[in-house]
Amino acid sequence: MIYAAGVDVGSTQTKAVIINEKREIIARALTDTGANVTRAADRGFAEALQAAGLKREDVAYVVGTGYGRYKVTFGDAQITEISCHARGANFLFPKTRTVIDMGGQDAKGIHTGPDGDVKDFVMNDKCAAGTGRFLANAAEALSLSLDDIGEIAMRAKNPVRLTTVCTVFVESDIMSYLAQGKKVEDILGGVHSAIAARTISLVRRVGI
Repeated sequence: MIYAAGVDVGSTQTKAVIINEKREIIARALTDTGANVTRAADRGFAEALQAAGLKREDVAYVVGTGYGRYKVTFGDAQITEISCHARGANFLFPKTRTVIDMGGQDAKGIHTGPDGDVKDFVMNDKCAAGTGRFLANAAEALSLSLDDIGEIAMRAKNPVRLTTVCTVFVESDIMSYLAQGKKVEDILGGVHSAIAARTISLVRRVGI
């Protein structure tokens, strides 16, 4: 059996996946990136190998991607996450023409072709406004787990209107609404509505 692996070193989390020659996922790993990017890449790959019961020499080809892709020192190739998203989306859903990548520190809109090629892309990388960090800060302000806020937001009846999608100021916005007696689900509904509106305006620049 021949195996290949991908290691995506993102700004906040590092992901690793191992597939067999049938393109079936046999193992995956998720770990915090932290300050040492090279160590995060090594750790993510090692955890995936352990989950698969394989040794490094068992994997024939490794691709590094993400903002820390060049820190995947054991990789055979480095490919941008934008290209990987387009190819992966096309493989899973061949009719895909628009991909949204909501990262920890940036957001990307990608226009793809019928073969999974990148036709155009746009990214919000000037600040973390309207990204995963924005959602994480909102969760922290409400003393909730990031994993739980989506489900809670779905229960919103009257979503609030946030004055900002700035990651730095979202906490003060939330505290103000809590002081007004607004429900947590309505606040989170407003948080998700704000991030959705910002994302749609971003993606419109490449066409939906």
